[in-house]
Amino acid sequence: MVKTIVKDVFFLGQKSAPATKDDIQVGRDLMDTLEANRQACVGMAANMIGVKKRVIIVNVGFVDVVMFNPVLVSKDTPYETEEGCLSLAGVRKATRYENIEVKYLDMNWQPQKLKLSGWPAQICQHELDHLEGIVI
Repeated sequence: MVKTIVKDVFFLGQKSAPATKDDIQVGRDLMDTLEANRQACVGMAANMIGVKKRVIIVNVGFVDVVMFNPVLVSKDTPYETEEGCLSLAGVRKATRYENIEVKYLDMNWQPQKLKLSGWPAQICQHELDHLEGIVI
């Protein structure tokens, strides 16, 4: 189901709780909401749709990947950039890493590891920040 985008900075600034198997629908809602906002958005965290759970979706090229309880396991090559967010007006400076590896549970609750670089890595880091209550 397509959800309304949360713009409340106080809500977005709170850490998210671990996801459980009962949160699979949150992943589906993120897929629908990202698709509905495709022209302005390439990733999304559950708190952006009003759910304080550790669930994100990241466009990695031709496919969107839903990640439950994602954890950044490695990063290298820092750089400075500017990012926007569907929940906020304007752009802000951020430090990101060119290459990352993230482990997570997929929609079937199976453990996965994914190496990302460049733009998909930047998107993933932005969404991981959301889970920690970090708003760019």
